[in-house]
Parts: sequence; C-alpha cells; structure tokens
Amino acid sequence: MTTMADALDSVLEIKKGDTVTADVLAFDEDNQVRVAIKNSGGLEGVIPLKELAATRVEDPSEVVSIGDEIELVVLKPIKDKENGNFLLSKTQLEAKKVWADIKEIAERGETIEAPVKEIVKGGLVVDAGVRGFVPASMVEDYFVDDFSPYKGQTLEFKIVEIDADENRLILSHKEIAREKREAERTERMGQLEEDSIIEGKVARLTNFGAFIDLGGVDGLVHISRIAHEHVKHPSDKLTVGEVINVKVLSVDEEEGRISLSIKDTLAGPWDDIEEKAPEGSVHKGIVKRLTNFGAFVEVFPGVEGLVHISQIAHEHIATPEDRLTEGQEVDVKVLSADPEAQRLSLSIKTLLEKPEGFEEKQDEISRPTNDPHTRKPKQNNRNTQSRSQAKNHNQSSKNTSSSINDSASEGSFTLGDMLGSDAFKNLQEDTEN
Repeated sequence: MTTMADALDSVLEIKKGDTVTADVLAFDEDNQVRVAIKNSGGLEGVIPLKELAATRVEDPSEVVSIGDEIELVVLKPIKDKENGNFLLSKTQLEAKKVWADIKEIAERGETIEAPVKEIVKGGLVVDAGVRGFVPASMVEDYFVDDFSPYKGQTLEFKIVEIDADENRLILSHKEIAREKREAERTERMGQLEEDSIIEGKVARLTNFGAFIDLGGVDGLVHISRIAHEHVKHPSDKLTVGEVINVKVLSVDEEEGRISLSIKDTLAGPWDDIEEKAPEGSVHKGIVKRLTNFGAFVEVFPGVEGLVHISQIAHEHIATPEDRLTEGQEVDVKVLSADPEAQRLSLSIKTLLEKPEGFEEKQDEISRPTNDPHTRKPKQNNRNTQSRSQAKNHNQSSKNTSSSINDSASEGSFTLGDMLGSDAFKNLQEDTEN
C-alpha cells in the first residue's frame, strides 16, 4: 500500500527539465491550458499560450482539446499553488525532437517542407516543428513586392543555418524555385512548335515589348509584333494578367529565347477592306504623312489611303501643306479600294462645297511632275528646229507624235490640253506631209 510519505517523495522528484505526461483539463481565462500531471498524486500544471506551439496562436483550442493526453517538459515549480504546481511547455519538448531531426536532415543535404504561418518585416515565418525564418531575399530568385499570397502555402526549403541552442533556423526557397523553374522551362520549351498558336498570360511589360507566360516559360512579343498598327507602348494594348493568343515565331532552346507574335493571330487590316470601306463610303481619318503629290490618311488601324493633291480642294493648291497638317482629323470619301495591292484612293474635296462662283477647269493638269503615277509628255517646239534638221523633220514629228500620244494616255489628258490648239494643229500638218 502506498503511504502518504511515498506520495510526497514522488512529488518531490518532479523537477525542472523533467518530461511528464498530462491530461488537458481546461482553458483558463488568460488562455493558459490547465493540465493534470499523471502519476503525480494529483499535481497540476499550466501551459502558457506561447509554450503551446512553435508559432503564434490566438486560441489554445487550435493546438489541443480538453481530454487530450500530451507530453510536456517542466520549466519550473510555481509557488502560487492556485495556478498549479508547475509551469510546463509543450513546444520545448517537441523542439528537442525537431531540432535533432532537422540536424540530421541538414547533414544529409536534404530539404524540408513547412507551411508559411506569418508574413513579417524582412521575410516569412514558417512552422517546421520549430520556428523557421526565410529572409525576403531567399524566397524567390526574383524580386517579390508582396508576400501576402504566400501565407498558408506549404513550400519546400533548403536548410541554410541551424542553431538549436539559439533557437535559430534559417531556410531558403530560392534555390528550390530556381531549380523547379529551370526544369519546367526545359520541358515546356521542348513542347513548343514554331508557327503554332497557343494561349499565354501577360507577365510583364517593358518599353520594347511584352513577356508572355506560356506555363513555366516566358516568351517575348516585340512591340512591333503586338498589333498591325503602330504601338507607342505595350501598355496601350496590353495589361498584366491578361490572357491572350500568341503565335510561336521561333524557339532557341540553347539561348532559352522564345519569340512570339500577337498580330499574326489577328485578322489583317486589309482582309475585309471592301466591306469596311466600300466605294462611296465616308470615314474619319488622321493625316499621317504629307508628300508633294498628296496626303496619306489612316482610316482604320493599319490602313492608310492616298488623297491625291487634286482631291484635297476644289481650287488649285501648290502643295498639300497649304490645306493639311500631319495629325489633323479629316473626313474622306472612298473612291476605290484594292485589297490585293493594299491601296485605298480617297477624296476630301468631294465632301466640300465648291466656293461661290468657282468653276473647275477640265483641261487643268493637276498632277505634279514628280508624281510617280504620271509622266509629263515631252513637247517638240517646231519653231526651234534648225534648217540643217529639216530633212529629219518628218521622222522626228512622227516619233514626237507617238511619244505624246503614249504619255497622254497614261496621264489621261488630251493632246490639245498639253500643247495648245495652235501647236497641235501645226504638228498634225507636219505629220501628214
């Protein structure tokens, strides 16, 4: 039979550092856990919240439940018996085992997995059985601006530094992330085929183009390949996170480069031009370029048409600059459209009212001499021929007449318009003789 003296002796044997088994009795108002120490003759102890888990918890019920049997380590006796006989710790007992395990893992060069419990200034706090810290520079192999999405994730880590006496565990996910990304990149690049059209997500934008995430590997869409029309900056057409279709132009596995195109997945601006701009239709456009023979006006993105100088105004103008400026918005009427040649002929003057009292001259040559679509006919002045050339006169007149007729045909002007009625009559008489 156990005597009172025996019971007292057993109580006295419980001391700091001892390991005991206890049953969870209750949760006190200050979130301490009250336990009954087994085989102690009715002794009780308390576990402060901070000694209940390696990471911060708000409620003891997150870790233990009433009735649980748990192992604890004795921190020290408590003089105030109303709060129990001993101050106990669950974390320190578990930590001893965890530190031993982590040390063995580190010696073998292996990795551990642990959930991210907190986001703190300078990095992440993880629960590896003991508190582990991941510096911000060791989370990824690229800059991370916001770590909040990492909370709750379970990640793989390499052990960088371990010191059980100082309760110090430094971990790194950077090397794991890099190795994983490289493996995924190599595999993904091997799956890509040139000229194929695939789906991707806009990862980031730069002044020279957009990087598209193709699922483990990024490809570049140069700014010139974003749209058929001119793009000043990729942000004018794309937003980060947007899902788009891209065409694979080339894959360089050795250099790790993927060239993509967005515009090659889009309908060409000239594909349905006859439907968008039928003859006689009126559109608003922007004057893009001025030349000495007319103005090029953009009526659709990537579609420019020519307003010939003769179609700018009813009255004669010396240069397009007399009436137009680059960047000006104008109304134009479609005269003709040629999708194969990608040519659009436009007019401004047909939409303007004629000036009061103005009569357009039909025999007025409106195209400038340096317009590539018109060749000015060579004129032969009969009065300047010398007497010594008289014997070649008839043949020269025939050649001149032929040349004039050819040029007149190209320019759509009459010989009388270009030579004058008197000169034309004399030329006819010389040809007949």
